[in-house]
Amino acid sequence: MNPNDLPAPAEGLVLTHFFTVSDVPRSRAFYADVLGGTVVLEENPCIIKVANGWIILNPGGGPTDDKPDVVLRPPDDPHTASSFLNVRVADIHRFYDTAVAKGAEFLTPPVDRRAELRCYLRDPDGYLIEVGQATGLLRGELARTDI
Repeated sequence: MNPNDLPAPAEGLVLTHFFTVSDVPRSRAFYADVLGGTVVLEENPCIIKVANGWIILNPGGGPTDDKPDVVLRPPDDPHTASSFLNVRVADIHRFYDTAVAKGAEFLTPPVDRRAELRCYLRDPDGYLIEVGQATGLLRGELARTDI
C-alpha cells in the first residue's frame, strides 16, 4: 500500500464514494475491472482509486458507537434509488463496449439526451451507476425534458 494513493488530503478535503456491499472481493473485482480502478487496500475497508477519486467498499453492519442508530446494508430493491455513482467519460461508446466485454450489464445502450450521451449499469450489489459523456452541454444545450 502506497500512502500517496489513499484518500488522505494534506489540506482541504477529497470526496470518496462509500458502498455497503455483500461480497467485498466480488465488488472489488467489478470496480477494478470495469472502471479500471487500482486497488489501494484489499479490505477493512477496501479502497479503490478510480481516475481522480476513490471508492470505499465495506460489508454492512452496525450500529457502531459513532453511528448508534444506523445499520448499513446493500440495496434491497433494484427499482428504487436515492443516489447513484456518476461516472463521466471522454468516449462513452468505447467505455460501453469495453465494459460489456468485461461482463458489465447495462440497462440500455448509450442514449442521446441532447446535453449528453448516457447509460446506466449496476454493480454486483445492484447499485446504480450512470455513465455519461458531455455533448450538447458543451455547447449550452440542456438535457431533454420531454421523456
